Amino acid sequence: MKIIVGNWEQLRAHAQPIRFEVFVDEQKVPAEIELDEMDAVCVHAVAYAEDGSPLATGRLLPDGHVGRMAVLKAGRGQGVGGAVLQALIGAARARGDKEVILNAQTHAEQFYVAHGFAREGEEFMEAGIPHITMRASLA
Repeated sequence: MKIIVGNWEQLRAHAQPIRFEVFVDEQKVPAEIELDEMDAVCVHAVAYAEDGSPLATGRLLPDGHVGRMAVLKAGRGQGVGGAVLQALIGAARARGDKEVILNAQTHAEQFYVAHGFAREGEEFMEAGIPHITMRASLA
């Protein structure tokens, strides 16, 4: 597996199809809210299989939020999502962020706990899916 960290211009061709397959096709998030103006200012990460095919993606916003974490079915359960998350945390740490925050889909809470995140606050709905806010200190 290889992970490339870069900007939207560099990674859009591989990140966007993953996000659409996972969020729009599988989870029925409306296509018109899947892409937003924040993509242009985020740090993006894409994980690639040994054959070079893209498997997973995520983004780091300027304010330290991680979002749009998506792993194709073929890559699930193999540590691909964790590798993307760690790449984004590394990018946050490299630019001097003190913490990373994310809104996790509730069913993924334990995945994020395993990567050092703690739940805070109550469950809420985002794009019709239950979420929780989670935070990890980089200190």
